Amino acid sequence: MTENVQIANQNFVLHPSGAALWKEKSTLLIADVHLGKIAHFRKNGLAVPPHIADTNFERLNTVISQLQPKSIYFLGDLFHSYLNAEWFVFEEWVQQTPCDMILVQGNHDIIADHKFEALGIPVKEELEEGPFCFTHHPEDIESAFNICGHIHPAVRMRGGGGQAATLSCFFISENQLILPAFGIFTGKHRLTPTKEDRVYAIVENEVVCVSNTR
Repeated sequence: MTENVQIANQNFVLHPSGAALWKEKSTLLIADVHLGKIAHFRKNGLAVPPHIADTNFERLNTVISQLQPKSIYFLGDLFHSYLNAEWFVFEEWVQQTPCDMILVQGNHDIIADHKFEALGIPVKEELEEGPFCFTHHPEDIESAFNICGHIHPAVRMRGGGGQAATLSCFFISENQLILPAFGIFTGKHRLTPTKEDRVYAIVENEVVCVSNTR
């Protein structure tokens, strides 16, 4: 189940994959996929099942099928490391995906820009469009609302019986939306919201508002 929110008089659909659709532009926003991370770890001797790498592409295909965007903005850390076997899967995926794509460069995006540009994916340090400035790292920008990733935001939730869980979340403050990490093999960084923040946690296959402010 998705959740609809309004930011800067624009409408967004928050998806349980961690992606967000900017409805007016039919643009899908995705942060921190970290493709290539599985192959990188396996190459360095960690016993990670290779099929996990396919899951990220399956999740990408699912959210694109459900939300039908015209374009995708990847907000950094699309690829985790240097070229490895997953890059060739990514090349094939791009060729089969009928969306325009832009990469806003993250700290893990160390593959040369021309490799992405050869696939028709421009690489930007940041991207300004409408009332928004899209970046990888969170930034305090006076002239625009910042939409970003990098932090892998999460919130700690407690149940009535003393149970507790740390859940990935969309974290919306006065001038910023931090997207959760899209990739399945990523960590979480717990944030403590204020009363003014809007927090939408991902619970199984649902996006749930867990703050008092909507």
